[in-house]
Amino acid sequence: MLVMGRLVGWKILVLIHNKRTLRKYEEILSIKVREAFLPEGPLAHKSVALAFVKKVGNFWKGVSGEIKIEDRREMT
Repeated sequence: MLVMGRLVGWKILVLIHNKRTLRKYEEILSIKVREAFLPEGPLAHKSVALAFVKKVGNFWKGVSGEIKIEDRREMT
């Protein structure tokens, strides 16, 4: 998580990990993810999920699933 956090930022970590996993990592490493990493790191632009959430508008609503996705298709 430390390497990924430095490369992609905490927003991507929130997208790829659930809350319990992030809390566990924070406890083990004695850090706060939002304080230790930038919101978007140097490789954040490569994340399709972050691009989609940005397009939706509100990051936290996109992460929580509050905003419904229209025309969703399965990725195989």
